[in-house]
Amino acid sequence: MPVTLEGQNLTIEDVVDVARHGEKVQLAPDAVERIAKCRGMLEKKIAAHEIMYGVNTGIGEFSEVVLSDEQVKQFQKYLIYNHAAGIGAPAPIEHVRAAMVSRINVHCRGYSGCRPEIPLTYVDMLNKGVTPVVCEKGSVGACGDLAPMSQLALSLMGEGESFYQGERMPTAKAMEKAGIPVPGLQARDGLAAINGSNLITGMGCLILYDADRWIKQAEIAAAMSLEALLANMKPYQGKLHELRGFPGAVTCAANLRQVMDGSDLVTGKLKVKVQDAYSMRSTPQVIGAVRDALAYARKQFEIELNGVADNPIFVCEENRVLTGANFQGTPISLPLDMVAAGLTTVSVLSERRLNRLLNPALSVGLPAFLTKGAGMFSGHMLSQYTADMLIVEQRILSTPSCTQSIPAAADQEDFVSMGMNGALKTKQILTNAYGVLGIELIAAAQALDFREFTPGKGTLVAKAAVRKVVEHLEEDRPLFPDHNAMMAAVERCDVLVAVEKEIGPLASSW
Repeated sequence: MPVTLEGQNLTIEDVVDVARHGEKVQLAPDAVERIAKCRGMLEKKIAAHEIMYGVNTGIGEFSEVVLSDEQVKQFQKYLIYNHAAGIGAPAPIEHVRAAMVSRINVHCRGYSGCRPEIPLTYVDMLNKGVTPVVCEKGSVGACGDLAPMSQLALSLMGEGESFYQGERMPTAKAMEKAGIPVPGLQARDGLAAINGSNLITGMGCLILYDADRWIKQAEIAAAMSLEALLANMKPYQGKLHELRGFPGAVTCAANLRQVMDGSDLVTGKLKVKVQDAYSMRSTPQVIGAVRDALAYARKQFEIELNGVADNPIFVCEENRVLTGANFQGTPISLPLDMVAAGLTTVSVLSERRLNRLLNPALSVGLPAFLTKGAGMFSGHMLSQYTADMLIVEQRILSTPSCTQSIPAAADQEDFVSMGMNGALKTKQILTNAYGVLGIELIAAAQALDFREFTPGKGTLVAKAAVRKVVEHLEEDRPLFPDHNAMMAAVERCDVLVAVEKEIGPLASSW
């Protein structure tokens, strides 16, 4: 069923459906009316020679330069040319499609001043699979994602390159093959296409969606490790976390109990320690804090998805033009940095449980490094090295990007969000997190193979899901195929899907 874009009610899941799964989009009729009405107001102001930033003036440091009528006609083309200044490899197609959805929804509010042909062309491109080639790097996340969005906007003139039907080709050729008319750019159209942090927004939506599913798998991995380490179950009681009051911790503890339900540890058949180490009993508090950060980030991103991110803004019901900085990426850059640090924190927690599984002084009777042939074999000793390397990279990348502003444009644009750095590094942190969690899942499954009690129903299903990807380590073998296979399985959510199929859905962060 097509996603209807109307300027409000767009969700992260909608963006994922369109960007990743190819769901069709359509504009709500009243959105088209709003866009056309706003454009009519703008054209009257242009005819009256009213001075408006970015319409009949230059931009940035050149905002005081007033353009002639002839220059107004040509300015949007040169604006896009000048700002298409990125660098690096092409951004993934799903990131560009997510940015397009985000930008169209801004236009649907009816304050951007562009012609309806601009968002309608992007709708056609999404529905027919024409995706502009956009360099991954170049945006500073203020005045919008100018460099990448300008590469995207080249398509509105039939210029640049695009991916179409699995091939990279000139956009003019792709548009012709897809049967999409090229609208060209008239006054205001170019700036309306680029003046928001839409690539950051689109990428962030995909990252938050994936991070929420990763957190659920982190809870499943934690449950497996806790059972393998004969954990005391008292720290996961609901009342304990309700008394403190953090929603994320309440959710995490409930998910852990759901996975471990039916375990001999829960029924009290096994003798356990009075108190476990922090990396075990603090699991709800730590993962819960990241759940709360994800919930806040979702709120911020969905406000941005449905907000008016433009400059200037044309308020036709009041017949006036507002100028400001609604393109500024900090409201989404800051929560994305927080999520990045949170993913790293949960990865550190995972590695600490891995350490306890491998260390015979801490593993409550498990064989050293989870091998019965210690000395001849090293078991999973080197798996920890790999996890540690991934975590150190995560820690390096967890430095906030939102504090890294470097002035530009002759100090006219003297504070920027650097949100694109935040999006790129958070994506890399999440990629590493797949690997760290994959390694814990392998080790936890290996450890459970050595235990003789009955684990929880969800724990048993999770172990079986791991075993579909990685065999028990009876004797040493090269581990990199196991690591890579399990990392890919975590990214696909294999374990999560198997567990939820058996015991029902685990609660999300929102």
